[in-house]
Amino acid sequence: MFTRRQIVTLLIPLMLEQFLTGLMGIADTMMVTHVGDSAISAVVSVDAINTLVLNLLAALATGGVIVCAQHLGRGQREEANAAAHQVLLSAVTIGGIMAAFCLLFRRPLLFLIFGSVDADVMAQALQYFFITAISYPFLAAQQTGAAVFRAAGRSAPPMEVAAIANGANIAGNAVLIFVFHQGVVGAAIATLGSRILSAVLLLALLRNEALPISIRDYRRIRPDWAVIGTVLRVGVPTGVENSMFQLGKLVVQSTVSTMGSAVMAAQAMLQTLDSVQCMAGQAIGLGLLTVAGQCMGAGRVDETKKYTVRFCLLSELSLVIMGVILWGACPAIVRVAGMSAESAALTVRMIVLINVAKALFWATAFTLPNGMRAAGDVRFSATVSALSMWIFRVGGCLVLCRVFHMELLGVWLAWFADWVVRSAVYLWRWHSGKWAEKQVLRPAQKD
Repeated sequence: MFTRRQIVTLLIPLMLEQFLTGLMGIADTMMVTHVGDSAISAVVSVDAINTLVLNLLAALATGGVIVCAQHLGRGQREEANAAAHQVLLSAVTIGGIMAAFCLLFRRPLLFLIFGSVDADVMAQALQYFFITAISYPFLAAQQTGAAVFRAAGRSAPPMEVAAIANGANIAGNAVLIFVFHQGVVGAAIATLGSRILSAVLLLALLRNEALPISIRDYRRIRPDWAVIGTVLRVGVPTGVENSMFQLGKLVVQSTVSTMGSAVMAAQAMLQTLDSVQCMAGQAIGLGLLTVAGQCMGAGRVDETKKYTVRFCLLSELSLVIMGVILWGACPAIVRVAGMSAESAALTVRMIVLINVAKALFWATAFTLPNGMRAAGDVRFSATVSALSMWIFRVGGCLVLCRVFHMELLGVWLAWFADWVVRSAVYLWRWHSGKWAEKQVLRPAQKD
C-alpha cells in the first residue's frame, strides 16, 4: 500500500518533530538547571505527573489514529472524519476534567507522591504544577490534531507546528528565566503558551476540507457514543498501559527523591538523554501505527507483517546511532548544563550502560507492539506492560535500592529488566500470529 517515498515522507517529519521536542526538553532542563538543583528537582517532580496526563491524552489520540487509519484503509473518508471529531470532543473534555482535578488537589497530590522532598523544592513544585495544569485542555487538542494528521499519513504539518511552538517555548524560557528571573514560574508560563499556540495552529490547519481528514464546525459536534466507544475500546487499554507505566515511574521517582539533590539532578538529565536516544524510534513507532493501521483496514495482514519488521529494524538502527552520539556528547552536555561535579560524574558514568541496554532491547519492547496495536491487539500489550512495569521496574527498583542500597544503578538495572521481559513476551506474541485475529472496525459491508 505504501511506496518507499511515502514512508520516507511520513517518517522524516515525525523524526524531526521528535528531535525538536527532545531538543526543547534539553534546553528546558539546562535553563532550569541554572536556577539551581532545587528548581530542576521541582520541575522533574511535577513533570512526572504532567507526563502521566500527557500519556493518557496520547493514548486517546493513539486510539484515534488506529480507528481513522483503518477507515482510510477501507476508503471510508466520512467515517474517518466522524471519528476525528469524536476524538477531539473526548480528548478536550477529559483534558478539562484533569486540569480541574489537578488544580484543586495539586497540594495533596504533590505531598502524597513527593512529601519527603525539601521545603524549597515543594514550594517551587506547587507553583510549576498550578500553571502547567491549566494547559491540559490545550495539550489534548494538540495531541488530537497531530494524531489526525498522522492517521492520514500527513506528518509534516505537526512537525512544522512543533518547530514554531518549541521555538516559542525556548524563547519564552530564555526571557522569563534569565531576563525577568522568574525561575520555575517562567518555565511553566512558557510551556503553557507553547501548548496554546500549538493547539490553535493545528486546529486551524485541520479546517482545510481538501485534507483526507478535516475537523470543522465545532459547534455541531455532538457525542456519537458508537464512535466514541470504538475509539475508547482501542484507546483505553493503551491509556491504562501508559498510566501504569507513568505511575510506576512516579514510584521510582519517589525513591530517587530520597537519594539527595545531586542524584535527582543526575536522574533528571539521564531521563532527558534517554528520551533523546529513543525519540527517532518513537517517531518510527508512530509511523508504524499509521502504516499498519491502513494495511489492516484494507485487510492486508502480510503487508502489516512486512512493514512492522522493517520499522523495527529502522528503530534499532536509530538507537545505535543516537547512542554513539550521546556517548560522545554527554561530557559537554553536563558542562553546558552547569551541573554540579557529583551529578555530572554520575550522569557520564550511567549513560554508557543505558545506551547499550537500549540498543539491545528497546526496539522489540516498544516499536514491535505498535504493529500489533494497529491491528487492535491492545489489551494484551496493556496487560504485559502493566505487569512488567510493576513487577520488574518498580519491584526491582524497590528491592535493589532499598534493600541492597544500589541507588541510581539499581534504578536503571530494574528498568533494563523491564525492557528484557517486554521484548521476550512481545516477540513470542508476534510469532504466534494471534494479534492478527483482532478487529477494530466492524466487517465492511459488501454490496
